[in-house]
Amino acid sequence: MTQNSAGARPKLLVVEDDPGLQAQLKWAYEDFDVVIAGDRASALAALRAEEPAVVTLDLGLPPDPDGTSEGFAVLDAIMALKPDTKVIVASGHGARESALGAISHGAYDFYQKPVDIEALGLIVRRAFHLSQIEAENRALAVKLGQENRVLGGLITAAPEMIRVARTIERVANANVTVMLLGASGTGKELLARGLHDSSERAGKNFVAINCAAIPENLLESELFGHEKGAFTGAVKTTEGKIEQADGGTLFLDEVGDIPLQLQVKLLRFLQERTIERIGGRRSIPVDTRIVCATHQDLETMIGDGRFREDLFYRLAEIVVRIPSLAERPGDATLLAKAFLARFAREMNPAVKGFAPDALATIDGWNWPGNVRELENRVKRAVIMADDKLVHAGDLDLGDRAGEEPPPLNLKSARESSDRKVIRHALARSEGNISSTAKLLGISRPTLYDLLKQYDLHA
Repeated sequence: MTQNSAGARPKLLVVEDDPGLQAQLKWAYEDFDVVIAGDRASALAALRAEEPAVVTLDLGLPPDPDGTSEGFAVLDAIMALKPDTKVIVASGHGARESALGAISHGAYDFYQKPVDIEALGLIVRRAFHLSQIEAENRALAVKLGQENRVLGGLITAAPEMIRVARTIERVANANVTVMLLGASGTGKELLARGLHDSSERAGKNFVAINCAAIPENLLESELFGHEKGAFTGAVKTTEGKIEQADGGTLFLDEVGDIPLQLQVKLLRFLQERTIERIGGRRSIPVDTRIVCATHQDLETMIGDGRFREDLFYRLAEIVVRIPSLAERPGDATLLAKAFLARFAREMNPAVKGFAPDALATIDGWNWPGNVRELENRVKRAVIMADDKLVHAGDLDLGDRAGEEPPPLNLKSARESSDRKVIRHALARSEGNISSTAKLLGISRPTLYDLLKQYDLHA
Protein backbone atom coordinates (compact mmCIF):
# COMPACT_ATOMS: atom_id res chain seq x y z
CA MET A 1 0.00 0.00 0.00
CA THR A 2 1.33 3.43 -0.98
CA GLN A 3 2.04 5.65 1.96
CA ASN A 4 1.06 9.29 2.04
CA SER A 5 3.41 12.16 1.42
CA ALA A 6 4.40 12.37 5.09
CA GLY A 7 5.43 8.69 5.12
CA ALA A 8 2.64 7.67 7.51
CA ARG A 9 0.46 4.62 6.94
CA PRO A 10 -2.99 5.35 5.44
CA LYS A 11 -5.72 5.60 8.06
CA LEU A 12 -8.48 2.98 7.95
CA LEU A 13 -11.51 3.39 10.22
CA VAL A 14 -13.16 0.07 11.16
CA VAL A 15 -16.69 0.50 12.57
CA GLU A 16 -17.51 -2.86 14.16
CA ASP A 17 -19.05 -3.75 17.55
CA ASP A 18 -17.78 -7.36 17.78
CA PRO A 19 -14.54 -7.33 19.88
CA GLY A 20 -13.28 -10.54 18.28
CA LEU A 21 -13.78 -9.24 14.75
CA GLN A 22 -12.25 -5.89 15.76
CA ALA A 23 -9.04 -7.66 16.80
CA GLN A 24 -9.04 -9.85 13.70
CA LEU A 25 -9.43 -6.89 11.34
CA LYS A 26 -6.80 -4.84 13.13
CA TRP A 27 -4.34 -7.72 12.85
CA ALA A 28 -5.21 -8.37 9.18
CA TYR A 29 -4.60 -4.75 8.13
CA GLU A 30 -1.12 -4.18 9.49
CA ASP A 31 -0.30 -2.10 6.38
CA PHE A 32 -2.77 0.52 7.60
CA ASP A 33 -3.12 2.73 10.64
CA VAL A 34 -6.34 1.06 11.85
CA VAL A 35 -8.72 3.03 14.06
CA ILE A 36 -11.51 1.06 15.76
CA ALA A 37 -15.00 2.35 16.63
CA GLY A 38 -17.87 0.33 18.07
CA ASP A 39 -20.84 2.70 17.76
CA ARG A 40 -22.07 5.82 16.02
CA ALA A 41 -20.65 8.36 18.47
CA SER A 42 -17.13 6.91 18.49
CA ALA A 43 -17.19 6.42 14.72
CA LEU A 44 -18.05 10.06 14.01
CA ALA A 45 -15.56 11.28 16.59
CA ALA A 46 -12.84 9.20 14.90
CA LEU A 47 -13.93 10.46 11.48
CA ARG A 48 -13.51 14.09 12.58
CA ALA A 49 -10.24 13.50 14.43
CA GLU A 50 -8.48 11.09 12.04
CA GLU A 51 -10.08 11.92 8.65
CA PRO A 52 -9.58 8.42 7.18
CA ALA A 53 -9.86 8.01 3.42
CA VAL A 54 -11.54 4.59 3.79
CA VAL A 55 -14.08 3.24 6.31
CA THR A 56 -15.39 -0.30 6.74
CA LEU A 57 -18.86 -0.16 8.32
CA ASP A 58 -20.94 -2.96 9.83
CA LEU A 59 -24.61 -2.03 9.42
CA GLY A 60 -25.57 -4.02 12.53
CA LEU A 61 -24.52 -1.60 15.27
CA PRO A 62 -25.98 -0.97 18.73
CA PRO A 63 -28.68 -0.12 19.64
CA ASP A 64 -29.93 -2.04 16.55
CA PRO A 65 -27.37 -4.88 16.27
CA ASP A 66 -29.89 -7.21 14.58
CA GLY A 67 -31.01 -4.63 12.02
CA THR A 68 -29.48 -2.01 9.74
CA SER A 69 -31.04 1.29 10.87
CA GLU A 70 -28.11 2.40 13.03
CA GLY A 71 -25.56 1.45 10.37
CA PHE A 72 -27.38 3.49 7.73
CA ALA A 73 -27.53 6.42 10.18
CA VAL A 74 -23.74 6.24 10.54
CA LEU A 75 -23.32 6.03 6.75
CA ASP A 76 -25.51 9.12 6.22
CA ALA A 77 -23.56 11.03 8.86
CA ILE A 78 -20.21 10.11 7.27
CA MET A 79 -21.42 11.20 3.84
CA ALA A 80 -22.65 14.50 5.30
CA LEU A 81 -19.37 15.22 7.10
CA LYS A 82 -16.83 13.83 4.60
CA PRO A 83 -18.50 13.11 1.23
CA ASP A 84 -15.27 11.91 -0.41
CA THR A 85 -14.77 9.09 2.13
CA LYS A 86 -14.88 5.59 0.64
CA VAL A 87 -17.27 3.62 2.88
CA ILE A 88 -17.32 -0.17 2.49
CA VAL A 89 -20.48 -1.54 4.08
CA ALA A 90 -20.96 -5.01 5.58
CA SER A 91 -24.22 -6.72 6.48
CA GLY A 92 -25.72 -10.16 6.89
CA HIS A 93 -29.28 -8.83 6.58
CA GLY A 94 -30.98 -9.01 3.16
CA ALA A 95 -27.89 -8.78 0.97
CA ARG A 96 -29.45 -7.32 -2.20
CA GLU A 97 -31.67 -4.80 -0.37
CA SER A 98 -28.83 -3.72 1.92
CA ALA A 99 -26.39 -3.42 -0.98
CA LEU A 100 -28.74 -1.29 -3.08
CA GLY A 101 -29.58 0.85 -0.06
CA ALA A 102 -25.93 1.32 0.84
CA ILE A 103 -24.94 2.39 -2.67
CA SER A 104 -27.87 4.81 -2.90
CA HIS A 105 -26.78 6.35 0.42
CA GLY A 106 -23.29 6.96 -0.98
CA ALA A 107 -21.32 3.83 -0.02
CA TYR A 108 -18.35 2.89 -2.19
CA ASP A 109 -18.86 -0.89 -2.01
CA PHE A 110 -20.67 -3.68 -0.14
CA TYR A 111 -19.72 -7.11 1.16
CA GLN A 112 -21.83 -9.78 2.83
CA LYS A 113 -21.04 -11.34 6.18
CA PRO A 114 -19.45 -13.61 7.31
CA VAL A 115 -16.31 -11.64 6.50
CA ASP A 116 -13.75 -13.06 4.07
CA ILE A 117 -10.63 -11.20 5.23
CA GLU A 118 -8.74 -11.71 1.98
CA ALA A 119 -11.62 -10.55 -0.23
CA LEU A 120 -12.34 -7.58 2.01
CA GLY A 121 -8.65 -6.67 1.96
CA LEU A 122 -8.75 -6.43 -1.83
CA ILE A 123 -11.78 -4.12 -1.64
CA VAL A 124 -10.07 -1.94 0.99
CA ARG A 125 -6.87 -1.62 -1.03
CA ARG A 126 -8.83 -0.81 -4.16
CA ALA A 127 -10.73 1.90 -2.24
CA PHE A 128 -7.47 3.48 -1.03
CA HIS A 129 -6.07 3.34 -4.56
CA LEU A 130 -9.18 4.99 -6.01
CA SER A 131 -9.16 7.65 -3.29
CA GLN A 132 -5.57 8.51 -4.18
CA ILE A 133 -6.39 8.64 -7.91
CA GLU A 134 -9.40 10.89 -7.29
CA ALA A 135 -7.27 13.30 -5.26
CA GLU A 136 -4.75 13.43 -8.11
CA ASN A 137 -7.54 13.90 -10.67
CA ARG A 138 -9.02 16.78 -8.68
CA ALA A 139 -5.63 18.48 -8.68
CA LEU A 140 -5.29 17.87 -12.42
CA ALA A 141 -8.82 19.13 -13.09
CA VAL A 142 -7.91 22.44 -11.50
CA LYS A 143 -5.10 22.86 -14.01
CA LEU A 144 -7.41 21.98 -16.87
CA GLY A 145 -10.16 24.32 -15.69
CA GLN A 146 -12.73 21.50 -15.45
CA GLU A 147 -13.32 21.34 -11.70
CA ASN A 148 -16.76 22.95 -11.79
CA ARG A 149 -18.32 20.66 -14.41
CA VAL A 150 -19.36 17.07 -13.70
CA LEU A 151 -21.78 14.56 -15.23
CA GLY A 152 -21.69 15.97 -18.73
CA GLY A 153 -21.97 19.67 -17.93
CA LEU A 154 -23.55 19.95 -14.46
CA ILE A 155 -21.98 23.07 -12.91
CA THR A 156 -20.97 22.63 -9.28
CA ALA A 157 -18.05 22.96 -6.90
CA ALA A 158 -19.97 21.57 -3.90
CA PRO A 159 -18.86 18.17 -2.55
CA GLU A 160 -22.52 17.44 -1.76
CA MET A 161 -23.50 17.71 -5.43
CA ILE A 162 -20.34 16.06 -6.73
CA ARG A 163 -21.20 13.04 -4.56
CA VAL A 164 -24.66 12.92 -6.19
CA ALA A 165 -23.09 13.04 -9.65
CA ARG A 166 -20.62 10.27 -8.79
CA THR A 167 -23.43 8.08 -7.44
CA ILE A 168 -25.38 8.54 -10.67
CA GLU A 169 -22.31 7.72 -12.77
CA ARG A 170 -21.74 4.60 -10.65
CA VAL A 171 -25.27 3.22 -11.18
CA ALA A 172 -25.60 4.37 -14.81
CA ASN A 173 -24.86 0.94 -16.27
CA ALA A 174 -26.57 -1.09 -13.53
CA ASN A 175 -29.90 -2.59 -14.60
CA VAL A 176 -31.90 -0.87 -11.87
CA THR A 177 -34.57 1.81 -11.71
CA VAL A 178 -33.47 5.10 -10.15
CA MET A 179 -35.56 7.55 -8.14
CA LEU A 180 -34.37 11.15 -7.80
CA LEU A 181 -35.71 12.92 -4.73
CA GLY A 182 -35.36 16.65 -4.28
CA ALA A 183 -37.17 19.95 -4.08
CA SER A 184 -38.52 21.60 -7.21
CA GLY A 185 -35.85 23.29 -9.27
CA THR A 186 -32.86 21.23 -8.08
CA GLY A 187 -32.10 19.84 -11.55
CA LYS A 188 -33.68 16.38 -11.47
CA GLU A 189 -34.23 16.20 -15.24
CA LEU A 190 -30.66 17.37 -15.91
CA LEU A 191 -29.36 14.57 -13.64
CA ALA A 192 -31.67 12.03 -15.29
CA ARG A 193 -30.32 13.01 -18.70
CA GLY A 194 -26.78 12.78 -17.31
CA LEU A 195 -27.52 9.26 -16.10
CA HIS A 196 -28.79 8.30 -19.55
CA ASP A 197 -25.77 9.86 -21.30
CA SER A 198 -23.41 8.00 -18.93
CA SER A 199 -25.05 4.63 -19.59
CA GLU A 200 -24.83 2.07 -22.38
CA ARG A 201 -28.21 3.37 -23.57
CA ALA A 202 -26.76 6.77 -24.52
CA GLY A 203 -27.18 6.10 -28.24
CA LYS A 204 -30.94 5.54 -27.86
CA ASN A 205 -33.79 7.92 -27.01
CA PHE A 206 -34.09 9.86 -23.77
CA VAL A 207 -37.80 10.63 -23.34
CA ALA A 208 -39.14 12.85 -20.55
CA ILE A 209 -42.72 13.30 -19.40
CA ASN A 210 -44.10 15.42 -16.56
CA CYS A 211 -46.88 13.34 -15.03
CA ALA A 212 -48.32 16.36 -13.21
CA ALA A 213 -48.72 18.40 -16.39
CA ILE A 214 -50.97 15.95 -18.25
CA PRO A 215 -54.68 15.43 -17.39
CA GLU A 216 -55.46 12.03 -15.86
CA ASN A 217 -57.66 10.94 -18.79
CA LEU A 218 -54.79 11.55 -21.25
CA LEU A 219 -51.83 10.28 -19.22
CA GLU A 220 -52.45 6.60 -19.95
CA SER A 221 -52.45 7.26 -23.68
CA GLU A 222 -49.30 9.37 -23.38
CA LEU A 223 -47.46 6.58 -21.56
CA PHE A 224 -48.79 3.45 -23.28
CA GLY A 225 -50.04 4.71 -26.64
CA HIS A 226 -53.29 3.76 -28.37
CA GLU A 227 -54.62 1.88 -31.39
CA LYS A 228 -56.59 3.53 -34.16
CA GLY A 229 -60.23 3.87 -33.15
CA ALA A 230 -59.58 3.14 -29.47
CA PHE A 231 -61.52 6.29 -28.50
CA THR A 232 -63.04 9.36 -30.13
CA GLY A 233 -60.28 11.26 -31.87
CA ALA A 234 -57.89 8.28 -32.14
CA VAL A 235 -57.52 8.57 -35.90
CA LYS A 236 -54.26 6.62 -36.07
CA THR A 237 -52.19 4.18 -34.04
CA THR A 238 -49.79 6.09 -31.79
CA GLU A 239 -46.83 4.88 -29.78
CA GLY A 240 -46.67 5.95 -26.14
CA LYS A 241 -43.66 7.38 -24.34
CA ILE A 242 -42.62 3.96 -23.04
CA GLU A 243 -42.37 2.60 -26.59
CA GLN A 244 -40.65 5.73 -27.86
CA ALA A 245 -37.93 5.16 -25.27
CA ASP A 246 -37.40 1.50 -26.27
CA GLY A 247 -33.69 0.74 -25.80
CA GLY A 248 -33.23 4.04 -24.01
CA THR A 249 -34.48 5.84 -20.92
CA LEU A 250 -37.89 7.18 -19.88
CA PHE A 251 -37.85 9.95 -17.27
CA LEU A 252 -41.07 10.15 -15.27
CA ASP A 253 -41.05 13.54 -13.57
CA GLU A 254 -43.48 14.05 -10.66
CA VAL A 255 -44.24 10.33 -10.57
CA GLY A 256 -46.27 10.89 -7.39
CA ASP A 257 -49.03 12.45 -9.52
CA ILE A 258 -49.79 9.23 -11.43
CA PRO A 259 -53.37 8.15 -10.53
CA LEU A 260 -53.82 4.86 -8.67
CA GLN A 261 -55.49 3.03 -11.56
CA LEU A 262 -52.60 3.86 -13.87
CA GLN A 263 -50.07 2.89 -11.19
CA VAL A 264 -51.31 -0.71 -11.56
CA LYS A 265 -50.58 -0.69 -15.29
CA LEU A 266 -47.14 0.86 -14.77
CA LEU A 267 -46.33 -1.78 -12.15
CA ARG A 268 -47.32 -4.52 -14.60
CA PHE A 269 -44.94 -3.07 -17.19
CA LEU A 270 -42.07 -2.98 -14.68
CA GLN A 271 -42.72 -6.61 -13.74
CA GLU A 272 -43.29 -8.07 -17.22
CA ARG A 273 -41.51 -5.54 -19.49
CA THR A 274 -44.41 -5.65 -21.93
CA ILE A 275 -47.18 -3.16 -22.65
CA GLU A 276 -50.58 -3.10 -24.30
CA ARG A 277 -51.71 0.03 -26.10
CA ILE A 278 -55.18 1.37 -25.29
CA GLY A 279 -57.62 -0.51 -27.50
CA GLY A 280 -55.02 -3.16 -28.33
CA ARG A 281 -54.81 -6.85 -27.46
CA ARG A 282 -51.20 -7.53 -28.39
CA SER A 283 -48.46 -7.59 -25.75
CA ILE A 284 -45.51 -5.55 -26.98
CA PRO A 285 -42.09 -6.25 -25.41
CA VAL A 286 -40.25 -3.04 -24.54
CA ASP A 287 -36.71 -2.58 -23.18
CA THR A 288 -37.04 0.82 -21.50
CA ARG A 289 -35.20 1.92 -18.39
CA ILE A 290 -37.24 3.99 -15.96
CA VAL A 291 -35.80 6.95 -14.08
CA CYS A 292 -38.31 8.86 -11.99
CA ALA A 293 -38.39 11.94 -9.80
CA THR A 294 -40.65 13.65 -7.32
CA HIS A 295 -40.60 16.38 -4.69
CA GLN A 296 -43.43 14.68 -2.78
CA ASP A 297 -43.14 12.40 0.26
CA LEU A 298 -44.11 9.08 -1.34
CA GLU A 299 -43.91 7.16 1.94
CA THR A 300 -46.57 9.46 3.42
CA MET A 301 -48.64 9.01 0.26
CA ILE A 302 -48.34 5.23 0.68
CA GLY A 303 -49.65 5.53 4.24
CA ASP A 304 -52.57 7.63 2.95
CA GLY A 305 -53.36 5.07 0.25
CA ARG A 306 -52.48 7.45 -2.60
CA PHE A 307 -49.43 5.58 -3.88
CA ARG A 308 -48.88 1.83 -4.21
CA GLU A 309 -46.17 0.43 -1.97
CA ASP A 310 -45.25 -2.33 -4.44
CA LEU A 311 -44.79 0.26 -7.21
CA PHE A 312 -42.65 2.41 -4.92
CA TYR A 313 -40.19 -0.43 -4.31
CA ARG A 314 -40.07 -1.20 -8.04
CA LEU A 315 -39.25 2.43 -8.82
CA ALA A 316 -36.88 3.03 -5.89
CA GLU A 317 -34.23 0.32 -6.33
CA ILE A 318 -31.70 3.15 -6.13
CA VAL A 319 -32.73 6.41 -4.44
CA VAL A 320 -30.62 9.55 -4.95
CA ARG A 321 -31.37 12.60 -2.80
CA ILE A 322 -30.47 15.91 -4.43
CA PRO A 323 -29.37 18.76 -2.13
CA SER A 324 -31.04 22.13 -2.41
CA LEU A 325 -29.06 25.10 -3.72
CA ALA A 326 -28.87 26.47 -0.16
CA GLU A 327 -26.97 23.30 0.81
CA ARG A 328 -24.34 23.90 -1.89
CA PRO A 329 -22.20 26.88 -0.75
CA GLY A 330 -20.66 28.80 -3.66
CA ASP A 331 -22.74 27.10 -6.35
CA ALA A 332 -25.27 29.94 -6.58
CA THR A 333 -22.51 32.31 -7.70
CA LEU A 334 -21.04 29.81 -10.18
CA LEU A 335 -24.45 29.11 -11.70
CA ALA A 336 -25.43 32.78 -11.74
CA LYS A 337 -22.33 33.66 -13.76
CA ALA A 338 -23.02 30.84 -16.22
CA PHE A 339 -26.65 31.96 -16.64
CA LEU A 340 -25.61 35.58 -17.07
CA ALA A 341 -23.14 34.69 -19.82
CA ARG A 342 -25.85 32.76 -21.69
CA PHE A 343 -28.67 35.28 -21.29
CA ALA A 344 -26.44 38.27 -22.05
CA ARG A 345 -25.35 36.60 -25.27
CA GLU A 346 -28.99 35.92 -26.23
CA MET A 347 -30.78 39.03 -24.95
CA ASN A 348 -28.52 41.89 -23.86
CA PRO A 349 -24.88 41.74 -25.01
CA ALA A 350 -24.14 45.01 -23.21
CA VAL A 351 -24.26 43.20 -19.83
CA LYS A 352 -20.79 41.98 -18.85
CA GLY A 353 -21.12 40.71 -15.27
CA PHE A 354 -22.34 41.24 -11.70
CA ALA A 355 -21.65 44.21 -9.46
CA PRO A 356 -20.38 43.38 -5.94
CA ASP A 357 -23.77 44.15 -4.36
CA ALA A 358 -25.44 41.64 -6.71
CA LEU A 359 -22.93 38.92 -5.82
CA ALA A 360 -23.47 39.62 -2.12
CA THR A 361 -27.23 39.30 -2.60
CA ILE A 362 -26.86 36.04 -4.52
CA ASP A 363 -24.62 34.65 -1.76
CA GLY A 364 -27.03 35.73 0.99
CA TRP A 365 -30.30 34.48 -0.51
CA ASN A 366 -31.38 30.95 0.42
CA TRP A 367 -33.02 30.22 -2.99
CA PRO A 368 -36.22 28.40 -1.97
CA GLY A 369 -36.93 27.84 -5.67
CA ASN A 370 -33.41 26.44 -6.16
CA VAL A 371 -31.68 26.55 -9.55
CA ARG A 372 -34.88 27.34 -11.44
CA GLU A 373 -35.48 30.42 -9.28
CA LEU A 374 -31.86 31.52 -9.72
CA GLU A 375 -32.08 31.10 -13.50
CA ASN A 376 -35.29 33.13 -13.66
CA ARG A 377 -33.87 35.93 -11.49
CA VAL A 378 -30.69 36.20 -13.55
CA LYS A 379 -32.70 36.20 -16.77
CA ARG A 380 -34.87 39.03 -15.43
CA ALA A 381 -31.81 40.95 -14.25
CA VAL A 382 -30.10 40.72 -17.64
CA ILE A 383 -33.22 42.07 -19.33
CA MET A 384 -33.74 44.86 -16.80
CA ALA A 385 -30.11 45.97 -16.36
CA ASP A 386 -29.39 49.58 -17.40
CA ASP A 387 -25.66 49.21 -16.84
CA LYS A 388 -22.86 46.92 -17.96
CA LEU A 389 -23.10 45.25 -14.57
CA VAL A 390 -26.14 43.63 -12.97
CA HIS A 391 -26.87 45.23 -9.59
CA ALA A 392 -28.73 43.84 -6.58
CA GLY A 393 -31.87 45.79 -7.45
CA ASP A 394 -32.04 44.12 -10.85
CA LEU A 395 -32.44 40.74 -9.12
CA ASP A 396 -35.44 42.01 -7.09
CA LEU A 397 -34.69 39.71 -4.13
CA GLY A 398 -34.59 42.11 -1.19
CA ASP A 399 -32.16 41.82 1.71
CA ARG A 400 -33.31 38.50 3.22
CA ALA A 401 -30.84 35.67 3.71
CA GLY A 402 -31.08 32.00 4.53
CA GLU A 403 -30.62 30.57 8.00
CA GLU A 404 -27.48 28.70 8.88
CA PRO A 405 -27.70 25.20 10.41
CA PRO A 406 -26.30 24.87 13.93
CA PRO A 407 -22.63 23.80 14.09
CA LEU A 408 -21.80 20.24 15.16
CA ASN A 409 -18.87 21.26 17.38
CA LEU A 410 -16.29 24.03 17.58
CA LYS A 411 -13.77 22.39 15.27
CA SER A 412 -16.31 21.45 12.61
CA ALA A 413 -18.01 24.86 12.95
CA ARG A 414 -14.75 26.66 12.19
CA GLU A 415 -13.91 24.30 9.32
CA SER A 416 -17.41 24.68 7.88
CA SER A 417 -17.24 28.47 8.16
CA ASP A 418 -13.75 28.64 6.61
CA ARG A 419 -14.71 26.36 3.73
CA LYS A 420 -17.90 28.26 3.01
CA VAL A 421 -16.27 31.68 3.02
CA ILE A 422 -13.34 30.50 0.87
CA ARG A 423 -15.68 28.81 -1.61
CA HIS A 424 -17.80 31.96 -1.89
CA ALA A 425 -14.68 34.07 -2.43
CA LEU A 426 -13.31 31.68 -5.06
CA ALA A 427 -16.63 31.71 -6.88
CA ARG A 428 -16.81 35.52 -6.86
CA SER A 429 -13.25 35.91 -8.14
CA GLU A 430 -13.60 33.05 -10.67
CA GLY A 431 -10.72 31.16 -9.10
CA ASN A 432 -8.18 33.98 -9.27
CA ILE A 433 -5.88 33.48 -6.27
CA SER A 434 -4.83 37.13 -5.93
CA SER A 435 -8.42 38.39 -6.09
CA THR A 436 -9.60 35.72 -3.66
CA ALA A 437 -6.86 36.54 -1.15
CA LYS A 438 -7.74 40.24 -1.43
CA LEU A 439 -11.43 39.53 -0.84
CA LEU A 440 -10.58 37.44 2.23
CA GLY A 441 -8.07 39.97 3.56
CA ILE A 442 -5.21 37.46 3.71
CA SER A 443 -1.93 36.89 1.89
CA ARG A 444 -1.55 34.55 -1.07
CA PRO A 445 0.66 32.08 0.91
CA THR A 446 -1.97 31.96 3.67
CA LEU A 447 -4.68 31.26 1.10
CA TYR A 448 -2.59 28.49 -0.48
CA ASP A 449 -2.17 26.93 2.97
CA LEU A 450 -5.93 27.08 3.58
CA LEU A 451 -6.72 25.60 0.17
CA LYS A 452 -4.38 22.70 0.91
CA GLN A 453 -5.72 22.24 4.44
CA TYR A 454 -9.35 22.06 3.32
CA ASP A 455 -8.68 20.30 -0.02
CA LEU A 456 -10.23 23.19 -1.95
CA HIS A 457 -9.30 24.22 -5.47
CA ALA A 458 -9.12 27.51 -7.30
